[in-house]
Amino acid sequence: MDIFKIAEKNQQAAWRILENTRIIPSWEQIGASINIVGSLKSGLLMKNKDIDMHIYTDRLSIPESFSVIQELAARLNLKEIQYKNLIETEEECIEWHVLYEDSERNIWKFDMIHLRKGSKYDGTVERVTNAIIERLTPEIRNTILKIKYDIPDHIMIPGIEIYHAVFTGKVKNYQELEQWRRAHPLTDSLEWLP
Repeated sequence: MDIFKIAEKNQQAAWRILENTRIIPSWEQIGASINIVGSLKSGLLMKNKDIDMHIYTDRLSIPESFSVIQELAARLNLKEIQYKNLIETEEECIEWHVLYEDSERNIWKFDMIHLRKGSKYDGTVERVTNAIIERLTPEIRNTILKIKYDIPDHIMIPGIEIYHAVFTGKVKNYQELEQWRRAHPLTDSLEWLP
C-alpha cells in the first residue's frame, strides 16, 4: 500500500471531476469568485472523496445561490443536496453539501460554502489551508495521509482536527489521534493556525 500513490490518484480524480462537472463556471455565471480549499488544495486528499470550495459574491442572494444548484442538479448525477441558511449568523454564508456520483460510481462530496465578500470569515479557511501547505514536510505529509488512511470507514473526523493533532500535538498515528482528540478537543477550528 503506497499512500502517496493513493493520495495522488485521488487528487488527479478530484481535479478531473472539477473540470468535467464545470461547477466553477456555474458559480462564475452569478459573478462569484471561487477558491479551492482544504485537502484538495493542500494535497492531503485520502479516502474521503470531498472537494471543499469557498464561493464569494458581493451579496448573498438565496435565489441566485439556488439557481446555481438547480442548474447543477439538472445536468449532473447529484444524489443528495443539503442546504443551510447561515446568512443571519456571524458566518454570513449559505452552505451547500452535495453528493455527486462520478462515471465510476464513486460518491464525491462537494462542500460549497457561499460567503459574502468582506464578511468576518472571508479568507479564513484559505489562510489555514495556506499555512498547512507552508508547514508540510514530507514526514508530516506522510503522517497525515497514514492517519487518514487508517481511520475506519465508518468514522468521520474532520481534516482540520487531524492537522491540529499532528501539528500541535505531534500525533503520529490513529490511536494517538483518538487520545489527543479526547484530551484536546478543537473547539474553534476557524481560529486555529498551524
